[in-house]
Amino acid sequence: MNTKILLIEDDRSIFEMIQERFEGWDMHVVGPPDFQKVMDYFIEEEPHLVIIDIQLPAFDGFHWCREIRAVSKVPIIFLSSRDHPLDMVMAMQMGADDFVQKPFHMEVLLAKVQAILRRTYDYIEEHKELIRWNGATIDYGKGIISLGSKTCELTKNELFILRILLQQVDNIVSRDELMRKLWDDERFVNDNTLSVNVNRLRIKLEEIGLENVIITKKGLGYMAITS
Repeated sequence: MNTKILLIEDDRSIFEMIQERFEGWDMHVVGPPDFQKVMDYFIEEEPHLVIIDIQLPAFDGFHWCREIRAVSKVPIIFLSSRDHPLDMVMAMQMGADDFVQKPFHMEVLLAKVQAILRRTYDYIEEHKELIRWNGATIDYGKGIISLGSKTCELTKNELFILRILLQQVDNIVSRDELMRKLWDDERFVNDNTLSVNVNRLRIKLEEIGLENVIITKKGLGYMAITS
């Protein structure tokens, strides 16, 4: 993916520092030439992710976050010297994905950006695919799995768990890894909820003829197997 980052930052030295570092990782960093026309530039550039300061000329970062969220679900990271908890709370309530305080470590910012991009766009791409498994077809986009004339609909959590297991098919995936990935995707589940979701997934698979395809390895985790 040719990644484009829109950096809404009026401090030129910070802008150029981030631009230079990110472009070393094949991320094209652009900035609005006119801070009164940020939305025009956002729509024109169609970035994959937005990094935005709070204190800006004309309108503050909260204003532009609201404007962007009104038309797009693109990931947004606030980058600001303001450290009041209310600023962070407001940023998250407006739909920001993260808040990084200045002064910041470049490697931390880069890692956060890479994680959000991976979580956002890998998920989208994988869910566009039709996957074949044990004779069944999994449609990630529609959230259904079909075998012959039988079809079942999976919940978002069930589908997400199945996808993680199938990424490591015939290998054990620990409960900790499953829960961590669910939390990373903002699916806040506890240990009991994970068990319930896995059991429901098994029942649905059995109903269409896929029996014993997700097994429990006691003390280790779960494994999706090919039969």
